[in-house]
Amino acid sequence: MRLALTILAAGPLLISPAAAQAPDAGTLERSLSDLVAAYPAALDRVEGGEIVWRDGARMQIDDGKGVKSYDAWLAEPDIKDIFAYPYPAGNPLVPPPAGTDPGRARPPALFDKLYGNCRSGGVTPNLVNVVWLPKKSGRQINFNALQGAAVRLQAVSARLDALPAHFDKFLLPTGGTYSCRTIAGTKQLSAHGYGIAIDLAPAQAHYWRWVSPYSDTPPAYRNDFPPEIVEAFEAEGFIWGGRWSHFDTMHFEYRPELLPRRPP
Repeated sequence: MRLALTILAAGPLLISPAAAQAPDAGTLERSLSDLVAAYPAALDRVEGGEIVWRDGARMQIDDGKGVKSYDAWLAEPDIKDIFAYPYPAGNPLVPPPAGTDPGRARPPALFDKLYGNCRSGGVTPNLVNVVWLPKKSGRQINFNALQGAAVRLQAVSARLDALPAHFDKFLLPTGGTYSCRTIAGTKQLSAHGYGIAIDLAPAQAHYWRWVSPYSDTPPAYRNDFPPEIVEAFEAEGFIWGGRWSHFDTMHFEYRPELLPRRPP
């Protein structure tokens, strides 16, 4: 099975040919295998160009729309679009290549079935309380329990709770978890709308729209978050918005399909 992926940027946001290159058949096959392995309670296998769910439902991997502009990739992604940009877990915290936003595309049908759709009330029944930093804070925050997301956030919390006090300004207060809202400037649900994202310490964060609110082109990259915090999240299956060219350095979301597999 070979599924081609090509992404071109519209307007001033240019994606280099290297960043837009489709994964070869072997890379895509491994990525889809990682997707199934990341959600074992929900997904069963890849078969005939489809993801097969454990309840027997099937979803097409490729929507057949061919070349997509950046806006279309973000607004109307299919399953293969998840893997347009490899997520650089464990790499140094450096400015991302222009036009690369690994993990920012979330196919709605896939995520609605994994976590529920907040617009129809499908997420709130799945929210549970996570104790954020039991030693440093003890505040309870809402997070989606499905697919192990809340359990993994609690594990992140334990890792961060063990950090020295000089990290606290990046951890407290939190900027929010569940909120049924769209990505700013789009009609696409935010990861917060699925209850799988957390924002940390907005006063220490940099967000591209704060700097450039009337443009779709991100400004020069900025980040103050230390690698120890990013490492704690990535170790538990969370990606970081600071690895996007459209940077959002306070943002972390549960996306285990993009991270190295955890040992059994």
